[in-house]
Order: sequence, then C-alpha cells, then structure tokens
Amino acid sequence: MTQTTGAPPVGEADGPKHRAIFFFGEGRADGSSSFRDLLGGKGAGLAEMTNAGVPVPPGFTITTGVCRWYYENGSQLPPGFDQEQSAALGRLERLMGRRLGDDADPLLVSVRSGAKFSMPGMMDTILNLGLNDRSVAGLSRRTGNPRFAWDCYRRFIQMFGSVVMGLEKRESEEKVEALKHRRRVLTDSELTAKDLEGLADEFKTLMRRRAGRDFPQRPMDQLAMARDAVFQSWNNDRAIYYRRQNGIPDHLGTAVNVQAMVFGNLGETSATGVGFTRNPATGENHFYGEFLTNAQGEDVVAGVRTPRPIEELRDVSPRAYQQLRDITARLEKHYRDVQDFEFTIEEGRLFLLQTRNGKRTAQAAVRIAVEMAGEGLITRDEAVMRVEPASLDQLLHPRLDPKAKLPVIATGLAASPGAAVGRAVFDADVAAERGKKEPVILVRKETTPDDIHGMDAARGILTATGGMTSHAAVVARGMGKPCVSGASSVRVDDRARTFTVDRATVREGDWISIDGSSGAVMLGRAPTLPAEVSGEFGTFMKWADAARRLKVRANADIPRDAKQARAFGAEGIGLCRTEHMFFAEDRLPHVVQMILAAPEAKALESRLAAAEAQAAAPGARAEAKREVAALKRRLAGPMRHYRDALAKLLPLQRADFRGLFETMDGYPVTIRTLDPPLHEFLPKREELMSQVAVMRADWQRARRRSKKAAKPARLARAEHLLERVEELHEFNPMLGHRGCRLGITYPAITEMQARAIFEAACAVAKKGVKVIPEIMIPLVGHVNELRDQAAIVRRVATEVMSRQGVEVEYRVGTMIEVPRAAITAGEVAGEAQFFSFGTNDLTQLTFGFSRDDAGKFLPEYVDKKVLPSDPFVTLDAAGVGALVEWAVERGRRSRPGLKVGICGEHGGDPATVEFCHRAALDYVSCSPFRVPIARLAAAQAALRGRASGSDQR
Repeated sequence: MTQTTGAPPVGEADGPKHRAIFFFGEGRADGSSSFRDLLGGKGAGLAEMTNAGVPVPPGFTITTGVCRWYYENGSQLPPGFDQEQSAALGRLERLMGRRLGDDADPLLVSVRSGAKFSMPGMMDTILNLGLNDRSVAGLSRRTGNPRFAWDCYRRFIQMFGSVVMGLEKRESEEKVEALKHRRRVLTDSELTAKDLEGLADEFKTLMRRRAGRDFPQRPMDQLAMARDAVFQSWNNDRAIYYRRQNGIPDHLGTAVNVQAMVFGNLGETSATGVGFTRNPATGENHFYGEFLTNAQGEDVVAGVRTPRPIEELRDVSPRAYQQLRDITARLEKHYRDVQDFEFTIEEGRLFLLQTRNGKRTAQAAVRIAVEMAGEGLITRDEAVMRVEPASLDQLLHPRLDPKAKLPVIATGLAASPGAAVGRAVFDADVAAERGKKEPVILVRKETTPDDIHGMDAARGILTATGGMTSHAAVVARGMGKPCVSGASSVRVDDRARTFTVDRATVREGDWISIDGSSGAVMLGRAPTLPAEVSGEFGTFMKWADAARRLKVRANADIPRDAKQARAFGAEGIGLCRTEHMFFAEDRLPHVVQMILAAPEAKALESRLAAAEAQAAAPGARAEAKREVAALKRRLAGPMRHYRDALAKLLPLQRADFRGLFETMDGYPVTIRTLDPPLHEFLPKREELMSQVAVMRADWQRARRRSKKAAKPARLARAEHLLERVEELHEFNPMLGHRGCRLGITYPAITEMQARAIFEAACAVAKKGVKVIPEIMIPLVGHVNELRDQAAIVRRVATEVMSRQGVEVEYRVGTMIEVPRAAITAGEVAGEAQFFSFGTNDLTQLTFGFSRDDAGKFLPEYVDKKVLPSDPFVTLDAAGVGALVEWAVERGRRSRPGLKVGICGEHGGDPATVEFCHRAALDYVSCSPFRVPIARLAAAQAALRGRASGSDQR
C-alpha cells in the first residue's frame, strides 16, 4: 500500500494540533475550504445541515488529520484519540438514549468515509455496526420485528466481511442468490426472518473459513476495525485510480463519519433513496431520484431491487415527500449548486443522511450553469467556473450507449475521446479501402506517419504501445477520432491479422468497439449515441470568451480540419504540419523521387565545386577540365529528377495552403516547414532488406539454371532504394537530419514551400480574403540556422509579391523546441517575429526522454511520485516551464511585442493552459476538438488570476 504524503495538521510528536473529533454541528460549520479540509465534504455537509435545523441523525466526524497520522505513524492513532472517541460515543449514546452493544436496546451506527473532494463509491461504508449474537435478539424484541433485526444483522456481517476482513463480496452474494433460488423468491425482501438468521450463520462460517478468525462480538472492536478499514480504503486501487483521473492529491486523507442508524427497512412505511435537485444527466430543472420501501441505502445503488422514481414517493409518504422537496430546495439555494442527497424515512419520519454538490455530465453542467446564472443564483463568471474544461470532450464526440452490455477485453490509455465501432483491420491500406464501404477500426502495434490514410479512413484507432503523445494519439486527436493507445494486454500479429487478449482472439473483420474517453476495448458491436450540444453551449462559451485573455488556435493540416476548428471557435491555425500533406497518395511518389535524387545531386555538386576549383587553378591539366565536364553530365540526371519532383509538389502544396487561407479568412495561419527526417517517407529499412534478400535469392536460383539470367529491373530498383535508405539511416533520427537542418542542407525544399505559401496567399488575397501567413522554421538551436532559412523565405516572398502585384502581411518565426534556442531567446528574437513553443520536443529534449519509448517507465514514475504527472500530458512547469518563461522574458526584451504561443499537444491540457496564461503567452494551439476545452481553461485561468489579484484586466 502506498503511503500518503504531505504535511498533516497532526504532525507533532505529542499528538494533533487540532481536535481529532467533531460532533455534528460543532465548530465553524460555514462550508469554508479549511473546514472541509478538516471534516471532509460529507462531514462538513452534515455539520452545516445540523446547524440549519435539517433532520440529520446525530453523530461525529473523525478528522482527515487522524487519517494522515494513521498512515504516517505505522497504522497507529494519535495520543489521546481513544479518550476523545469514547467521549464522543458517550455523547451520542446519551442523545439517542441507547448504548452501543446493549443486549436489550442497542445503538447501531454507520461508519462512512468522507474526503474533501467527492469520490462516490471509491471508499468503504459499513452499516448496522453494533449488532452481535445477543443484541440482535434484543433488537428483535424491542421492535417486535424479528425479520428486520435479522436483516440488519446479516447485512452487517456481510459488509464487515468484505470491507474489514477482505472477503470476496461475490461469495456472500452467491449464498443469498442460492437461498432465493431454493425459496423460489425474486427479492431479498421476500426472505423470512428464519432465512436471514440462517444467512447470518453462513456468513460467519464463511468468515471463519476464509479469514481464519471469528466475527467480532464486542462492538468497540467492531468500531475500531471498521474505522481503520475506512482509513485503509483511502488507498485501495479504485480510490487511487479515481484520484489520479480527477487530479485529487493523495496526501489529503479521508474523514470517518460515525452516525446513528435510521432504518428504511422497518416495513412499508419506511424507505430509503437517493436524489438530485436537478437532472444530473441532462441538467433539466427537475427533481430527480429513486427510492425503495422497506430497504436500506445499499439496495438502491446495488440493484438488488428495481428502484421507483422519486415522484412516486408522493403517494407512499406525502408528508415526507413534501418535506424532502422543501429541504433539498433550501440546500440548493444555500450551496448555490445542484445537490446530490441521500435520505431515509423511518416509519414516516424523514432523515437526511448526506448532501454534496452533485456529479453531472458535461451536457448537464453547461445547462445547469447557464440556467442558475439566469435564475440569479450565481454570476456569469461563477457559471464559467462550474464546468470542468476537460469534460467538454463529452459534448464533441459520439459516445457509447451506457446501456450497452459488451465484455471489456482490454483497457488502454484514453488517448482521444469518443466512441468508435467497426471491423478490426490491421493494415492502413486495407483500412483505406474497406473504410470506403464499412466502418473499420485500425489496430496496430503502433502507428507511423505512413498510416495516415488508414487512420483517416478508420472510425477509430487502437494501438498496443505508445502513450498520450504518441503518433496515434496526436493524429487521432487532430482528426477528432477516438483512439485507445498503449493497450499493453493486446498482442497484435500483423502477419496473421489478429490480436489476442488472454484467451480471446480477434480476427480481421471481427466487430470491436472502443471508448476513447475511458480506454475500454470491447468485443462486439456496441450501440453509440450522437454527440449532444445543447443550446446553452453557445451562450456558455460566449461567457467564457468574454472572460479570457489567451487566444486559442488549432493544429490543422487540411481545410476540412480547419473548418472543424473554426466551428469550435479557433482564432487561427497555430500549427500546419506540411509533412502530413506529403503522405497523400498523389504526392508520395514525388516525395520519394525528391529524396532519392537530392543526396546524389548534393554529393555530385560538392564534387563538381571541388573539380571546378581545381580546373581553375594555374597550371591545371586537361584531365581536370574533362572531370568537370563529366561531373556536369552526371549531375544533370539527379538534378533534373530533384527539380522535377519539387516542381510537381509545388502546385499541390499551393492548393493545400489556398484551402487553409480561405477557411481562416482574417485569422493567422502558422505553417511549419518540413520537419521530420527524410527516411520517414521511404519504406522501412528492415522491410527493404528482407525484400532485397528474397529477390537476390530468386535471381541466384535463376542464374544457376541459366547464366544469362539478367538482374531483374525490380531488384535493381530495390537495391538502389535500399542504398539510399542506408545513407539516410540514423541512430537517433529525432536528433538527426531534420527540421531546419534539412532546409539548410537542401534549400530548394524550403524555397519550394515558401513559394507555394506566398503564391497561395497572393491568389487568395486577390479574391478579397484577408491572409496572414506565418512561416515557422522548426528545430532551431542557433540563431544562424534561423537567419539562413528566414533569408530564403523573405527572398521568395519579395519575388512572388512583386510578380503578383500584391502585398501580403506575413511573419517569419521559429518553433522553440531545442533548449539552446530557449536559453538564447534574446538572440533568436533578433531574427524571429514570433515564437511558438513546440512543447512535445522541448519536453523530450529537456528531460532527455524519448517520448516514443518513455511510456515504458513514465507510468511507474507517476505511480511512485517520481513525477507528479506525465510531462507529455501536462507541461512540467518547474523545468520546461522555466525555459518557456525565460525565453518569453528574453525574447520580449530583445523584441518588444514579440508574439508567443505554444503548439504542442499541451495546448489542449487545462493545467498547461493555465500556466500559459500566467506566463503571459499570447495564444495556445491544440487539436480542433480540444479548442473549446482550451477556450474554457483560458477563461478559468483569467478568472482565478483576477480573484487572486495576480491578473489585472
């Protein structure tokens, strides 16, 4: 079990600084953060309700500080705790007129968790504590209801066994089901007192056999064991996972609430239920909930019986129903938020057991925030703060029907949200072909840029490896496609076109479903529901836009993505990756031709320059001049192929850029020149070596049959291609010949791209469309690299605009992704008109992590608290962020008014957006489907800054 960390309020050797226990209603029950820190959300709510005169069963709260002490002191309790607990229990016994463990009239209590932040269902609860073999008989006599008494006792033993003794809940449930089957009844409520007494005996026998000890009969032992089990549940697997998913700190700990039991299972005039003051799924202002008569609270949630709609409570207990409506309406006004409440009716008398701010869907959150602002309960700024930015994903993607009952066979990373259902395919070409006729899901061990067409055709992507910033994840988010990456239990066999998980095998063509919002992979065809964006969404986002300072752009490579980005409110394109355009089917052959010709042409050019210098020297021999002539002849072919390839790519790139400029009418479009190493556009080295080896073997066999057998042209081409791939092979290509280094080595590539950009800009400007191209040079580490490339861009811009007779406003800047560029930002800003931080590579180079391989150890780093979070998901503010802040300050000192943004995937992460706001960046750029998230996160960052006084508007 991992230990909680952090400074507890009980951190003195001689015991707690604060009281360890508060009786309900004691202390400053004003809902303040410090009070919730101490008592947890549930304890603070019970205290407030008690003080407000709401009918709450009395009890006391053991503070979160005791939990932290428990973890930090070897499962021991603070000095003096036992006496304080004894005093609180004695007070409760006097108030109730009953004693815990009394044989004739026992006091029964519930023991429940309650952290500062709501974690529904993640920690443990025990009901009916205080019963034993003697007091169950006393309870039976006092109430005159033996069935009720034995029902409480068997429930208590069952809960105690699973929560405290660690027994499998399934085993006890199977015994209940077996008994109902023998008695031929459908529900627990149809079992007799004798049946329930027999179950209690069976549960005690099971506990003795499985746990090796008897069920404890002393109520004080029961209380101590239950309390400690609730403390321990703070660190059970599901609680840890929930905290990680919701960003709840591990060091907070949980409070424990000990509360007198009230009983909804005393007969048909008793009931229990849960409800919300508004519909948590849709946000409708409608009293919402369910209840059961003659039941305890666990029955409603566990599905033991089918609950009834809460409106029907009006017929069962009209007075209690009206009282519940009145109280919960008051609570909503008091807390100024939707309340999630639990209640019990004991023989017609209503008790509230809990109230807390209700969890809700994004759709409901938006509607509730807008309507509460309209009702005057909250302000517009408060409404903006009521919705979690990340939750907006739910509104923008199809989702799985929650009623779907399909087996989950694997779980990976929730890399790109939404639901996808399709036939499994294992090859990008197959996906592209089959995707025209039917829905497919592309399943790969990992994706590469070569798979882009298959990814585009697929409904969703599933990969066995890779992280949240892997190729699959980044591209899928850009396309708005669901993606589950890093599903490590999935074993992909490309050759057999299958994947296996444990004993399940999925073959090509089998139906699978993936949930990119949860990471679930399901066997079969799950029904999906379309994305639902309510009418309130537009209103809500206008309020958010009015509050924010940061602009939000989108990463988009094609007009379709740009249109989607504009629909989601993007204020420009912050990153257009031109390499993605090169992978299209109609242009990849030209790219390959360019790559094959370029190195040979460059080598020959170098040799020609040396030969010409030698031939021009005094006393040069005739052979030197003949060498020059020969090299010129040899150079003509490769140079022609090189220039032809660039000439064919030029109009294609020009058309791409025209589409983007037209879509982004009046907004800036930042275009990154070619970034990846050239080998990514060629077949894989290992595959080529295998093909060449097979073809050579075939040729050798043919030669043995006939010595005249000529080398096949196909083999010659493959050998030539392999030779070029070998020349381009690098041991660490991410740090190799890529980015601006390519442009410096092959300036004609930069020139072609610049020409395509400015010809497109001039053509669109002539049509009356405002165009603002921003040309971004990638991977700059030294100002001279930028100077070299910027000179080409500016020269081409002047040539094109002069020839076209059009002046277009443009900027030349750089992507800050090399630490040296950040450190020397003052020099770089002398050449750059804007900075855009490429935070994916900047993180990679600052940490020395390979983002494609870091998935093997980063999860463990996060689990062991080596790092607070995955730095490829949330920007490392202390390290990478320090470089960003340094570069912004130095850059603007050198060039006042320097425009600065980020364009890595971090741009859609709410925590990173908040950092960017504090660091005074001008904009963030992210995938189109994350634009609304970034807009809301930017608004909340501004509002928090103004509230703290650190951000003046």
